[in-house]
Amino acid sequence: MADTTETVAEEESSGAKRSDGTGRLTGVRDWLGRITRVLAGSRVPLDRYDPARHGRLVSFDGRPEMEEIERYWLNAPYAFASINHDPEQDEHHYYVAEPDLDTFQRDLLERLFEDVRGPLLYRDDIDEDPETAILAELRARLEEYGVDVGPETVHRLFYYLYREFQGYGKIDPLMHDPAIEDISCDGTGLPIFAYHDRYTDIETNVSFSAEELEDAVIQLAQRSGRHISVADPMVSTTLPDGSRIELALGTEVTPHGSAFTIRKYAEDPFTPIDLLEYGTFSLEMLAYLWLAIEHNKSLLFAGGTAAGKTTSMNAVSMFIPPRAKVLTIEDTRELSLYHDNWLSSVTRERFDEDDITMYDLLRSALRHRPEYIVVGEVRGQEAITLFQAMNTGHTTFSTMHADSVQTVINRLENEPINVPRQMVQSLDVLAVQVLARRGDERVRRAKVLAEIEGIDQRTGELDYANVYEWNPTGDAFAEHGSSLLEEIRDERGWSQAQLLSELRDRQRFLTALREEGVTDYRRFTAHVNRYYADKEAALELLDAEVSVA
Repeated sequence: MADTTETVAEEESSGAKRSDGTGRLTGVRDWLGRITRVLAGSRVPLDRYDPARHGRLVSFDGRPEMEEIERYWLNAPYAFASINHDPEQDEHHYYVAEPDLDTFQRDLLERLFEDVRGPLLYRDDIDEDPETAILAELRARLEEYGVDVGPETVHRLFYYLYREFQGYGKIDPLMHDPAIEDISCDGTGLPIFAYHDRYTDIETNVSFSAEELEDAVIQLAQRSGRHISVADPMVSTTLPDGSRIELALGTEVTPHGSAFTIRKYAEDPFTPIDLLEYGTFSLEMLAYLWLAIEHNKSLLFAGGTAAGKTTSMNAVSMFIPPRAKVLTIEDTRELSLYHDNWLSSVTRERFDEDDITMYDLLRSALRHRPEYIVVGEVRGQEAITLFQAMNTGHTTFSTMHADSVQTVINRLENEPINVPRQMVQSLDVLAVQVLARRGDERVRRAKVLAEIEGIDQRTGELDYANVYEWNPTGDAFAEHGSSLLEEIRDERGWSQAQLLSELRDRQRFLTALREEGVTDYRRFTAHVNRYYADKEAALELLDAEVSVA
């Protein structure tokens, strides 16, 4: 919704009744009065919202028992977030401030919800902008009612109509907050919790009654093109914006009532520079991964929930050479590449149609002759096909839930994945990430970068070596020797000095991008492509840009 939205600008006199001193609507439901107003109507001209003329739509003076840390707009000028600290409990609270409605306005809004819904569904112009359509229907209904309201009231009504029909209802402000990664509703009457990138798990002032929550869960399922019911009360799906959502309806599987969890989709993905800034990887590790990716080495990113596996995989995928054919396979759209030769595919789960699984997509992918195959997560039979692709010369990247190198190997070799050990050894690099605590904040770190070295002839076990390890005490990365780099050196016919020079050049390049503040994935990829085309020219150009800055 635009920050400056066209709406009602002035009040027109009519036979409508205003709210009395108690704020209650007097005479609106009187049948004769209503007919009179409908016949009389009122003219509702449009104008742009002007806070100086029309007044503030949102007012919040803070919570008296708490200290307000910061506030910022979520959907200006309609909703903002206020972060408050409770000194007694030493906890942060997240307050969503939205336009207030008096009883008159609430009654009017309730009626508008019913009267606007139908016309919006059956409007002739299906390509019409949603804001324009909602505003047109609001204007038409107000003229029909003949209710005499000021511009502030119309703005408030418009916000809640838009939030209901085009947004996500009560959680719409939270969905607008780029600092929030997850939104979790655990049941009826319980406060919604959010995972905030600065305040971690934080309680909000948003909650649902039983009826509201059930309606919200059903609507979220419908927005995703899925069906949820008492007979089928659990649904895992994707919202239109790409956010991942888990839904539960009723009390059979969730005793506290309907529930949902949303993992928000980041429209602008992290780049390797972001990983560097946040300390997830060191400069040396990124140069190592860049060289491995350039030379078609397969990678697997492992870690627990919210450890940043997919984020890191997407970021380092930006090192893929510009003309290489890339095919991505996901069950939830999370990967974003700025790559000319990229084919994206997503699984399909529908209520009344045949499913298209990751296994189906992976089998199809091999017929497209990709050079790089990026799979969102392996958890079943698609893993064997993925490792078969590795064994036939395809470079593959993927993620898996596991907290150590040995756990990854055990999961791959046992039920339900069952990849033969001879195939597992075709994996080149394994990155294990963790979500850890440092002081009062949570950080994501690459716990270990390991190389799979093959099967030990004496024991028959799979050998691996840790190339980089994270030391939590000093928050630093220890470096060990790499047989993979030696393999690349031999493949290219480089001397050891040339290999070290290649690594230093990449480190110098990434350092310059960091100093230049290149965190947009499009700009980052453009610089990397320039590096592939002419390394020396790219380095000179970037050095010049940094020196000017």
